[in-house]
Amino acid sequence: MVIVYILVAVLIFGLIILIHEFGHFTVAKACGIKVNEFAIGMGPKLLSFGKGETKFSLRAIPMGGYVSMEGEDEESPDPRAFNRKKVWQRLLVVLAGAAMNLILGFVILIIVTSFSDAIITTQIAKFESDDAVSHQTGLEPGDEIIKVNGMNVYCDTDISYQFQTDEDLTFEMTVIRNGEKVILPAVQFSSTQLEDGTNALHIDFFVVGEKVNPLSVIEYSSKKFVSVARMIWLSLRDLITGKYGLNDLSGPVGIVGAIGDVVGSTQQGVPFADMIANLASFVVFITINVGIFNLLPIPALDGSRAIFLIIEGIRRKPLKPQVEGMIHMIGMILLLGLMIVVTISDIFKLF
Repeated sequence: MVIVYILVAVLIFGLIILIHEFGHFTVAKACGIKVNEFAIGMGPKLLSFGKGETKFSLRAIPMGGYVSMEGEDEESPDPRAFNRKKVWQRLLVVLAGAAMNLILGFVILIIVTSFSDAIITTQIAKFESDDAVSHQTGLEPGDEIIKVNGMNVYCDTDISYQFQTDEDLTFEMTVIRNGEKVILPAVQFSSTQLEDGTNALHIDFFVVGEKVNPLSVIEYSSKKFVSVARMIWLSLRDLITGKYGLNDLSGPVGIVGAIGDVVGSTQQGVPFADMIANLASFVVFITINVGIFNLLPIPALDGSRAIFLIIEGIRRKPLKPQVEGMIHMIGMILLLGLMIVVTISDIFKLF
């Protein structure tokens, strides 16, 4: 089964990389830029073929990829070279990869939501019992939860996020009740202490489900997209501020393990359709993560290249290619070093 998990992971990585590089490729072509190579993966070539002026290749290491454009990292006299194009055109090309990852995430969300039995809302339908703890501490049937601990709630995953990250297990909630906003200062739930010392909340209410139709699908998918993007952004913030450490990061090995947990859940009785939906949701998280991460102003990432182009537009002249190239090279070395450290950490977690 491990081989199956790896193959599924390779397919997922390949799809996300393909979509990302396809974004760079199509916008470059639309801007009249000469593309020398479109590669999926890194390292030695497994196969390649040429079509027109572009060589397409599949490489051995299924991590990363690139679109090699004429004049991208060096000066070129070719009138169709990247360096010869206007700043706004180059900026579109640079940002297109991340944009395609975000679009892919939204499209998958629409597909998954379309096949759902119902649209999950944040409105409470009923409680498990009259003495449910959350009911006793403030919640009522019909309440629509719009904030938890001061964070706006767009969909059900926002509530889940707060339940998973809160430490004191007491939640300030803002609800819409009979058309008015009501603040509940201390909503609580019963909990069970796990072996690792953490507490598992017992959610004692059920929410209203809406009918699936084109409008509700688009609305819920949009809210879910914003929710996932915000969750990723908050996680990055927590990583930078030290709330999370390197041990909390996952690299390729960790992601393969997580994919294995999802795919292997059918052996624990999870229906195949639910497994596919869970796997699709996992892909949504990864591709939106890749899109947002690539937009960060870190050397070697698309966000950094975009910053250099914006500076060029303001200065009316580019930085020296050697200087920019050196900055990106240092960034790439640091990112590779981080990936190695995270991968080693993932391996140790297996034992």
